[in-house]
Amino acid sequence: MAIIRPFKALRPPAELASQVASRPYDVLNSREAKQEAAGNHYSFLRITKSEIDLPEGIDIHSQPVYDKAKANLELFIQNGTLFNEAKPCIYIYQQVMNGRSQTGLLCVSSVEDYFNDVIKKHEYTRPEKEKDRIDHMLAIRAQTGNVFLAYRDVMEINALISGWKAKNKPVYDFVATDGVQHTVWVIDRDDVINSLVRLFETKVPNTYIADGHHRAASAAKVSKELSGSEDAKYFLTTIFPASQLSILDYNRVVKDLNDLTKEEFIGALQEDFMITYSPEPVKPVTMHEFGMYLDGDWYILTARNGTFPDDPVAVLDVSILQKNVLDKILDIEDPRTDSRIDFVGGIRGLDELERRVNSGEMAAAFSLFPVTIEQLFAIADSGSVMPPKSTWFEPKLRDGLLTHLI
Repeated sequence: MAIIRPFKALRPPAELASQVASRPYDVLNSREAKQEAAGNHYSFLRITKSEIDLPEGIDIHSQPVYDKAKANLELFIQNGTLFNEAKPCIYIYQQVMNGRSQTGLLCVSSVEDYFNDVIKKHEYTRPEKEKDRIDHMLAIRAQTGNVFLAYRDVMEINALISGWKAKNKPVYDFVATDGVQHTVWVIDRDDVINSLVRLFETKVPNTYIADGHHRAASAAKVSKELSGSEDAKYFLTTIFPASQLSILDYNRVVKDLNDLTKEEFIGALQEDFMITYSPEPVKPVTMHEFGMYLDGDWYILTARNGTFPDDPVAVLDVSILQKNVLDKILDIEDPRTDSRIDFVGGIRGLDELERRVNSGEMAAAFSLFPVTIEQLFAIADSGSVMPPKSTWFEPKLRDGLLTHLI
């Protein structure tokens, strides 16, 4: 069963929350982070992307970058940009995007649960990405990256959250520059905290990593390096009930057609797909239907029966596309390492797919039907992993609102 705990969050005063809160470190490159933080001395990007305060061209994985993150965090604490909560608390974190709301519990989760597979995974991690966050955590002695977890709804937990929200004022409530509203409540009553901890221990057999596999893996490895630290036995998480979550599509663009002409490529596709011209951009409305943008035109690709076996991973549209198009026709065997493919989150829309192809940068684009949360749970429960870049969750959790010190 799932182990969660309250913690003394490091957080900003209410009047600075909107300026401190930043997008996650891994959705911005250094140039974008510098632009986003320009003129804002309170931006938490100065801790998660501290290279923005150093000379351009510096190796972002070098020790001076981690040292600068540590110095900036210490400065934020000294000047009152961040303060430490007086007692261990659990927090309610609500986000509203385009009229849709999701509300989770922000707490710390057990590293042992990660090792024992109580916290389920569905992706492989890359050692170089883990090392970056390990070095960052060890340098600043804090977990700044929030791991996005999901769980199957428990009525009693939902009721406790709703009841607290109804009776208490939030400490933060602001709309970020991307239009997403972020609202946070502090649960500081021991009886309510203990009830939530007990409910997870008795009613939630598993939680599932939705977003943040590298952050979780890094925190787990840091716990081994800091085996004497009680704080390091837990890592920063926000846990959402499955019923409130929505997964967006994660689309693909490819640089070339593997020396095939347009006609040869379409001919090769017909072995596994029925192909229909579309006068409009194609956003698939059902599983096993794909959009393809090629040479200024959109097409609907429908996977033929027999293209996919009855297997929780192989039946995914990302798997069908990988097996029958990217690998079979285009010789893109490993999308993790092949430079001929790139991935476009559904939040960017179909216009971004058209732009990448029309610019000449890419030769073709494919739009996919999103993975469902139940598919994610089924794959994680089976011990399998999804192909890379299978899920895109929005809205993203903001960094800097609540940080876990080690």
